[in-house]
Amino acid sequence: MKPLDASQIRGNWATLLLPVNADDSIDEGLLEAEIDYYIAAKVNGIYSNGSAGEFYTQTPAEYERVNTILAQKCEKAGMPFQIGASHMSPQLSLERMRFARGLCPSAMQIILPDWFPPTMPEILAFLRKIAEEAGDIPLVVYNPPHAKKRLDPADWRTIAEAVPQVQGVKVPGGDDAWYAQMRPLFDRLSVFVPGHLLASGIAKGAHGAYSNVACLSPRGAQAWYEQCLGYLPKAIAFEQRLLAFWRGQIEPLITIHHRSNMAADKTAAVAGGWLPGMTPRMRWPYVGTPVDECGPIAQAARAMLPEFF
Repeated sequence: MKPLDASQIRGNWATLLLPVNADDSIDEGLLEAEIDYYIAAKVNGIYSNGSAGEFYTQTPAEYERVNTILAQKCEKAGMPFQIGASHMSPQLSLERMRFARGLCPSAMQIILPDWFPPTMPEILAFLRKIAEEAGDIPLVVYNPPHAKKRLDPADWRTIAEAVPQVQGVKVPGGDDAWYAQMRPLFDRLSVFVPGHLLASGIAKGAHGAYSNVACLSPRGAQAWYEQCLGYLPKAIAFEQRLLAFWRGQIEPLITIHHRSNMAADKTAAVAGGWLPGMTPRMRWPYVGTPVDECGPIAQAARAMLPEFF
């Protein structure tokens, strides 16, 4: 696959959720069906080993198998794909990078070392070494809300200047002041914000989402992104209904029931019903949403967001 630069990393990218069997093994058949669905839905791209891919649980053999399946299917279909080389250990991130570069992804995603908050000199040393190993494959830095080191716009400017191979960022977004500070970087970096804030983010200069909303409905999320490009006011109006659903049905899984972000993403996928056989099961030791709680969320989604289905 041809490497993508910042000007080409755009749109609605779907996350490769990890289907888990009752014995905690990976359901490879369902994984393949998931990739096939994304390709048929014509999302802008697919990425693996984000949080919802439960990258932190995978053995080296599992990591290689999951990403080989993704690469082979995407290459055959001409679908852009990114591979996450993320791990809490920088040494294991480097090992994953060395393997994944051979699969020729469109870009590689990476998190910062996460045992202790790194200083900026340590961050730059890490990213430079990762970039060296990546060769000509561009990097996307994933900086989630729960990261030990939360990067601000000034940090992103430092990284962009010091490590040109960083072409994109996956961030929680921010208020108007945050966007104003990030705006000088919009021509240099592809800036992706949360999926449920896609329309308002695009209105302020963001470029797309590694989308939690695509977990609920890949086709719906893709149509919404295209609406953002074609008629933004209508897309922003839809976002208000989407936010009402998300804040009422999905966010309480995290804020009230204390489940993980990954569990919330899988719950959305089960509620969406687009991948028969998918369950909200998480890999040990994390706990997913009970199956009987997904039904009311599915009903609410169809009542509040009928065009998604």
